[in-house]
Amino acid sequence: MSESVPVRCPACRRERPYTVPSYPCACGAPVTPVLDRRTTPTAVAHRAWDEEWIALRCPACGRCDQWPHPELGCACGTVLRIPVTAPPTDSEPDPAPDPETSAPPTRPPASTTGPAPAPEPPSRQTPGLEPGAGSRSGAGPGAGSGSEPEPGSTLTPGPAQSPAPTPAPTAQRRAFRPVAIRTARDAVTAAALYLNWLGHGDIRRADQRPTAGIGLAARGLLAQVDPSVRPASLRDVECLWLTAMTESADCVYFSLAGYADDARARADQLRVPLFVLDLTGAPQPVNATADALDARGV
Repeated sequence: MSESVPVRCPACRRERPYTVPSYPCACGAPVTPVLDRRTTPTAVAHRAWDEEWIALRCPACGRCDQWPHPELGCACGTVLRIPVTAPPTDSEPDPAPDPETSAPPTRPPASTTGPAPAPEPPSRQTPGLEPGAGSRSGAGPGAGSGSEPEPGSTLTPGPAQSPAPTPAPTAQRRAFRPVAIRTARDAVTAAALYLNWLGHGDIRRADQRPTAGIGLAARGLLAQVDPSVRPASLRDVECLWLTAMTESADCVYFSLAGYADDARARADQLRVPLFVLDLTGAPQPVNATADALDARGV
């Protein structure tokens, strides 16, 4: 299971829980990066392609692949880069045991000419009873417990009791499975998968082109995905909200580089959910409206 650690933002000094992602190796085993607890997270100001990826080795098959660097979107709009360290080198899998050398020794067959086995000892006496006091065959009335039937009596079965009804399990949503973001198309795919996980099953390309990025639409919903390296501006958020109002639909914004301060403040007033897409493809809620949408779904 992935580890959950608290992360403090260096900009607003607020602390948020962060779950370490697990990447699927080609062999099927999960590959989890090791966090560096001694190094504080840093804010992402400028993105460089070489700094967005880390090399991880699979502990099961030894395959080394490039995976997205762990990131976290803070509620203040800052994107945090989580520091990682190299995993221990002694995590190689143990070799499989040799069936010829690890087989347990077989017991030699018992001799048919040897002495007969000793008879089993008689059962021990129940603690707290004197010899002969608890015998069923010789105990008088009142010597045993009250639940023992008297000789010659007839046992009358009691009424059958139906088992207690088992409460029905509450329905839970399956865990969201993100896809790694390497291109702008991957960012749109990650947003579409997330909207489908929330409950929208008719995701399609929006008819109107947004001011920045790519637009997605569903029944009663208009989404904007901005895969650029600049934070979303106030104008981008307001244009998305106005377009959604003309179509009598809700709206949601996905950004890869975060949001400007005035854009986030305006989104809180208009109740527009804001999400930050990290390179693992998992959308991180930025404001309270996005937190509520992520918790309840559609």
